[in-house]
Amino acid sequence: MESSQDPFEGSSTVTEVDLLIVGAGPTGLFAAYYAGFRDLRVALVDSLPEPGGQVTAMYPEKMIFDVAGFPAVRGRDLIAGLVEQAGQYKPLYLLGRKARTLSDVDGGLAVGLEDGSVVMAGAVLVTAGLGEFRPRPLPAGVNGVVYFVPELAVHSGQDVVIVGGGDSAFDWALALHPIANSVTIVHRRATFRAHQATVRQVRELGVPIVVDAEVAELVGEPLASVLVSHKSGESSVLPAHTVVAALGFTADLGPIESWGLALDKRTVRTDSTGRTSRPRVYAAGDVAQYQGKVRLIATGFGEAATAVNNIAVELNPDAHLFPGHSSNAG
Repeated sequence: MESSQDPFEGSSTVTEVDLLIVGAGPTGLFAAYYAGFRDLRVALVDSLPEPGGQVTAMYPEKMIFDVAGFPAVRGRDLIAGLVEQAGQYKPLYLLGRKARTLSDVDGGLAVGLEDGSVVMAGAVLVTAGLGEFRPRPLPAGVNGVVYFVPELAVHSGQDVVIVGGGDSAFDWALALHPIANSVTIVHRRATFRAHQATVRQVRELGVPIVVDAEVAELVGEPLASVLVSHKSGESSVLPAHTVVAALGFTADLGPIESWGLALDKRTVRTDSTGRTSRPRVYAAGDVAQYQGKVRLIATGFGEAATAVNNIAVELNPDAHLFPGHSSNAG
């Protein structure tokens, strides 16, 4: 669906690139590398303030075991490697802002961002993962509350209370236990969604787990403690410099749903090349859907390379689909 508004109306900044990648997670970052390898000028836009997508936001300290060539790789290390790899070709990062509108302009595409700027691109590659995901808020308030822990060292020596019973809550407990002064998990139920092996590890470390309870009040400015309300009707106080709210996320495609793409629930339908139903718009990674799709980081990497190579030919019909082996380009 083409926007009826002038994409340049009210715009203070217009950026021109060959390819705009919407989503700076693992698939988007690898696509940025591959587009650079194909001599395309690239920009990446993402609503999160730093690259890495869900990996950076949700499990930077978690080990990942199914990336080719790595028997195991920590989430943050995988992202650092992808950023370094893409950095060879100096992509432009437009972080902390959402892609809002998509319009056809003079044989290309114009994408309007929420800050009023516009990106002119020959093609767009959507690598938005699960789409825009927002943390479920902690009802007790926001003072001293974080939803992500991108830098563990920030919490060194702190008293940390983690609210939640899923994998993220227990992963943060394992990661923070060696450096924090104290770590306590508070969960409103006595059962957990987290993997049992992870729960067992946390228990073996002696991390206190308070169940059938909720954080009812944040005390102090800056935060000094939390008041915990138990189902029994009793209350208790825990020291806390930071509360990590690991209560899960809600996700949707956001403005991408209005871009005139054929959708399948919260995914974008593509063919085997990554093409969507709209000319010059491709998709790869978890956001892309086709028969037999398997949602893995490894799958996204392959889809990114396939999409970028097809985009290169669409932008320049004289280009070859197969660019040659990267080992010959050194």
